[in-house]
Amino acid sequence: MKKIHLIIIVIALIGVGIGGLFILLQSMEDELEPMEFSNEKIKLPEPKHDSDTSVEQALLGRRSVREYKNEPLTLTEVSQLLWAAQGITEPRRGFRTAPSAGALYPLEVYVVIGNVEGVAIGVYKYRPPEHEIVKVRDGDVRDELTAAALGQTWVGDGSVIIVFSAVYERTTQKYGDRGIRYVHMEAGHAAQNVYLQAVSLNLGTGVVGAFKDDEVRSILNMSDEENPLYIMPVGKI
Repeated sequence: MKKIHLIIIVIALIGVGIGGLFILLQSMEDELEPMEFSNEKIKLPEPKHDSDTSVEQALLGRRSVREYKNEPLTLTEVSQLLWAAQGITEPRRGFRTAPSAGALYPLEVYVVIGNVEGVAIGVYKYRPPEHEIVKVRDGDVRDELTAAALGQTWVGDGSVIIVFSAVYERTTQKYGDRGIRYVHMEAGHAAQNVYLQAVSLNLGTGVVGAFKDDEVRSILNMSDEENPLYIMPVGKI
């Protein structure tokens, strides 16, 4: 990449002079910077479909945990959590791990990476069909999310933070205003999946519903049509 830039600079000096070079470099910078995050994808490890923890054991052990060790998660653990939240279970018809009214799937899932082995810190969006995450913002935003969550300090203590949002129109276009209720039910289904998966992985999590919507939307670079519903810090216990 450095060699290519050098060649461009030499050509620019010969053809357009110093003034033209400055304009050229500025234009290059403006064009390249927005691509820094949009093309950064991470293919997640394939999720496991069995474990030594039974459904009954996971239900028995499910608790809201608000204290986490300062230890990293693995990408495999992140993969399993996201699959539990909204992963594909029937590729042909696109069915997922959580039920959805009319199979319309209004939920979007973000994961704030703060301490994961081999993964750059930042905000990522989960893409269920590809089972991958795509970076939408750089930097550690856990403190910002803590502030948006009315100063609940344990939010920022998680190695990762899973955030659910919803596009209500995907459901209300079929079910009208009652669809809003269905979306909230679906968020509860998905959050419980994360809880039970966390128990199976010997991790802790908890749900947070008290936060400033506009701030969370801005911090995670959500689209205007998305409405944040749940914040779930996850960490070692």
